[in-house]
Amino acid sequence: MRILFDSRNTAYKTPFGTLRRGERCVLRLEIPKDCGAVGAKLMLEDCDGAAAGEFPFEKEPACGRSGYAAYRCAFAPKANGLYFYWFYVNKKEGGFRLFRQGSDTNMEAGDKWQLSVIPEDFTVPDYARGAVMYQIFPDRFFRSGACDLTAKLRPFSLHERWEDTPRYTADEAGNWCSDFFGGNLRGVCEKLPYLKELGVKILYFNPIFMAFSNHRYDTANYKRVDPMLGTEADFQALCAQAHRMGMRVVLDGVFSHTGSNSVYFDAKHLFGNGALSDPNSPYRSWYRFRRYPNDYDAWWNMPTLPNVEELEPSYVNYVIEDDDSVLAHWLGLGADGFRLDVVDELPDEFVARLKRRLRALKPDALLIGEVWEDASNKRAYGVSRRYFVDSELDSVMNYPWRKAIIDFALGNDDGSALGECIMTLAENYPPQVLHCVMNLLGSHDTARILTVLGDGGFVGSKAEKAERFLTAPQRAEAVGRLRLASFLQFTLPGAPCIYYGDEAGVEGFEDPFCRRTYPWGREDKDLLSWYHALTALRNGMETLRLGDVRVTVAGGGRLAFTRRTARERVEIYVNRTAQRWQLSAADALCFASGADFDGVRWSLEPNGFALTKSAEPA
Repeated sequence: MRILFDSRNTAYKTPFGTLRRGERCVLRLEIPKDCGAVGAKLMLEDCDGAAAGEFPFEKEPACGRSGYAAYRCAFAPKANGLYFYWFYVNKKEGGFRLFRQGSDTNMEAGDKWQLSVIPEDFTVPDYARGAVMYQIFPDRFFRSGACDLTAKLRPFSLHERWEDTPRYTADEAGNWCSDFFGGNLRGVCEKLPYLKELGVKILYFNPIFMAFSNHRYDTANYKRVDPMLGTEADFQALCAQAHRMGMRVVLDGVFSHTGSNSVYFDAKHLFGNGALSDPNSPYRSWYRFRRYPNDYDAWWNMPTLPNVEELEPSYVNYVIEDDDSVLAHWLGLGADGFRLDVVDELPDEFVARLKRRLRALKPDALLIGEVWEDASNKRAYGVSRRYFVDSELDSVMNYPWRKAIIDFALGNDDGSALGECIMTLAENYPPQVLHCVMNLLGSHDTARILTVLGDGGFVGSKAEKAERFLTAPQRAEAVGRLRLASFLQFTLPGAPCIYYGDEAGVEGFEDPFCRRTYPWGREDKDLLSWYHALTALRNGMETLRLGDVRVTVAGGGRLAFTRRTARERVEIYVNRTAQRWQLSAADALCFASGADFDGVRWSLEPNGFALTKSAEPA
């Protein structure tokens, strides 16, 4: 007989998941009577393994489970932070430690349970909770008219055909990423009706600041729109029109490094007073020179991306604190928030200051971080990050769920790993974060989702990948898998994010092939209709936007989970087995693919999925 404790079951831990500072938490252990236990203690540790408190359990008068005695502990953490805990079970002579082993407990070996304690006033913008997002790579979305390229950093080339393959080699002078298609802000503004009809609520832009490259992660001027994209007035007009249509605008903030060809560094001596071109530059202290001027610290040792000293006072003032700081400048023009590139390379103090200033400038501004792992316990450079426990971020990119969904859709997981991944983040992330976490299947840093689901195992050269597309059978299978994967993406908690063109059937391997242009006039109409159906379902059902989540079935090729609010409960089912799966006869079918009704109850065919509404009260 095992000692019983399950941190995801409110019979053993209340409340579920994270705690607010000072919030009372109740834990229960059920210990076999023949174990000889006479008591127990909760052992709390901080994120570095140092003791943070011991709390005794008291024996309850009755257990309700034959052969067991129940013990109860109540405590209220006084400081926010990331904690881990285990138990010590006392016996008349000695005792033993109790750890976590999967969903069970184990003596003397296993893992510790995680507990995040967040500030009591941690809030996220209401509009972000459950909102449909859309990611735009500006150069490749849509081109409207021509822009004044007089000040565009050179050299650059413009593709004559919108349908061209992005260049995957350096140009004649050795420059990378210097080919452009001419997508611009006026083009996005022209397509806002399309995005509104698609059901989009938040637009997330890859960088729009002046830069040399087509991806623009090599910032040349934080306070200027890249000339290829248009003007400040174009951006202002875009934001105003988006707001009138009920959409918010989030920009990419690249603050861990700048471009070498920039106002601030000026490696090519174009601007006149950058840190490399002028020893007395006001930006000299922003950079880490090992030996001036040509030996300096750079992002991933790329000389075109010199790292900055984020906590250098003049840099902090320029980006965050000045009256016309980078934050103030863009929020003043209409932006509604930022996504922080490589946030794990930004010091917590910098992120916290940025968040405070962001909210002071615009109380409902949104801050998203690029994190590829579980952000609640992320460690970077030997330090546990405080993204949630200090309410630094409202949201993060949800790569863990992306990987788990793809593995399930491909049949590499029978559902057990996906179910565990869902509940791990539901337990570890504050509920307000979970409701606006950026759920993605593709991004500018990943191969296109159709390619992943149809030909992701292909290993070849860049030249081979440049012109490799799915065969008709591969594409049919990939589309079927994408329907299943996107159904999960849109029914799980968070903000489902569409990477531009995924809804239209764009294919492509990793960068730069995942950054092809949007195929205007050549869209996959059936797939586009499917995404319209998903966004309509999402936007029309409050429970999908705001409800909690509990996995009820995970394994054997099947997955089921519940979404619930105080007023309603819905059930989501996905069948990856070769057999039919009969659903509850009492539930009403609301949305399905591959569902069949025999006159009594619904069943799911192989690869079928469904959303039902429970006849029972929530």
